[in-house]
Amino acid sequence: MPKVEVPCVGSWEVEEGIKLVHALEENGIDILHRCGGNARCVSCRVEIIRGDPGLMGEREYQMLKAKGLDKTNIRLSCQVRVRSNLVVRPIMTVSETGMEPGPTPSM
Repeated sequence: MPKVEVPCVGSWEVEEGIKLVHALEENGIDILHRCGGNARCVSCRVEIIRGDPGLMGEREYQMLKAKGLDKTNIRLSCQVRVRSNLVVRPIMTVSETGMEPGPTPSM
């Protein structure tokens, strides 16, 4: 099983193929996901510190590009399926922003 690690928080084995946003939530990380996992709001973005998050789809790329984040190691956790070990840093969380998380992304 792959592991997801959030530095200074912990690491967890997760089901292979699970969306990163779900892996984070299931392990106590209050990641935002304002659009419900449709790659429209970029609130669920994470910094990929280490590991291979897989290929980026066109919708995710276009949203990150619109925000000027297409040349970085930023990904949308609602679009990443965990296939290997990842070390990530959530960028926007409920507790840090005070916003409601939004609808639960589909599996």
